[in-house]
Amino acid sequence: MTFKDSVALSWRNISGNKLRTAITVAIIALGIFALILIITSIQAASNSLTTSFSTMGANSFSLRFKDRNIRIGGGRQEDNNKTSKSALREKKSNMGKVISYEEAKAFKERYQFPAKVGLALGGPGNIVCNNDRKKTNPDVRVIGGDENYLELNGYTIAYGRNFTETEIESGRSICMLGSGTAAKLYPGNPAKAIDKVISVDHTPYRVIAVLEEKSSSAFFNTSKIVITSYNNIRRLYATQNSSFTIGVMVPDLKMMDAAIGEAKGTFRPIRKLNVKDEINFYVDKSDSIAEALLTNLGFLEKGTIGIAFITLIGAAIGLMNIMLVAVNERTKEIGLIKALGGTSKDIRAQFLYESVLISLMGAVAGILSGVLLGNVVAILLKTGFVVPWAWVIAGIFVCSLVGLMAGLYPAYKASKLDPIVALRYE
Repeated sequence: MTFKDSVALSWRNISGNKLRTAITVAIIALGIFALILIITSIQAASNSLTTSFSTMGANSFSLRFKDRNIRIGGGRQEDNNKTSKSALREKKSNMGKVISYEEAKAFKERYQFPAKVGLALGGPGNIVCNNDRKKTNPDVRVIGGDENYLELNGYTIAYGRNFTETEIESGRSICMLGSGTAAKLYPGNPAKAIDKVISVDHTPYRVIAVLEEKSSSAFFNTSKIVITSYNNIRRLYATQNSSFTIGVMVPDLKMMDAAIGEAKGTFRPIRKLNVKDEINFYVDKSDSIAEALLTNLGFLEKGTIGIAFITLIGAAIGLMNIMLVAVNERTKEIGLIKALGGTSKDIRAQFLYESVLISLMGAVAGILSGVLLGNVVAILLKTGFVVPWAWVIAGIFVCSLVGLMAGLYPAYKASKLDPIVALRYE
């Protein structure tokens, strides 16, 4: 019996038992579907994060009073070399050590490295902005910055102008609108916002600029914002727990390490630290949020692999049982093939091909459905079509192996049947 004949006979047997085949294929497809779906979604999320943070520039960092501590089901470890005791001691020493206005101003004045320094202070979030005709959803953030805030955070002015030093120092109620906020208040022509007075959380502000649209993701929306001066935030919203963020941008990426070292050396005495004291502030590079999120997404990927592995083990057991049932049902057929000159090798090949074909059908069904449904996430995140080719190839290989392993014992049992006994089987 040739290879073509064996495959054709195996396919005929598969197509002759549609319900049994469909159930087995569905079990195998389920495990591969879950794996490919999650991997595709994770890659789409990774592309979205990479796009969002690429506009911030790789040559900037910030000084914060504490770690961002971003978690998605897992933990973020700032330094793998820290012991639990030192981490606990540092965490304790950082409690209440917010970066004050005086400390932030002192750093900006004393930092001698050839780099741009910007100060920022967070304002309220999830607030409503409105003019006399339109209002936004309660999803706008208010941020206080200085004249360097836009450049350090990758924003560009579309209409209007930047803050002046006098406006920053006085804390006047003027603001710049993100593209999303401006489009909501002045649909069709955001330039009309310039010099208009709008209400930001029930406080009147005069608009001096509208920003160009900037890349966003499902994790961070960079357009639904209102930017004012940090002194305006201090005057209206600041509390004892309000902490400044100090941003630094170097002209060349090669200068990053030197700039960070200089920043630490400058800020330590401002924070009243001795030489032996651990630093009570954190240095964040511009891509640290993306790195933290991608690290945590890795935990989800590993968990999915475990679930898919368990599902495939169950599918292999189910496939083996079905193949054993097929051996019993076709005992007389096996005896006839042997009586007509078929060898044990031909019988083994027939059942192995049948098992592998069923498994590969499950793999194809799971991969196609996983990629298609996973790219729904890519569409929502506005990224390109994602195909995790490495995992697709791995899925096909694993399913082939599952089919082979599941069919070994049934094929061996069928090949060892005595043709005379098999022909007399009822």
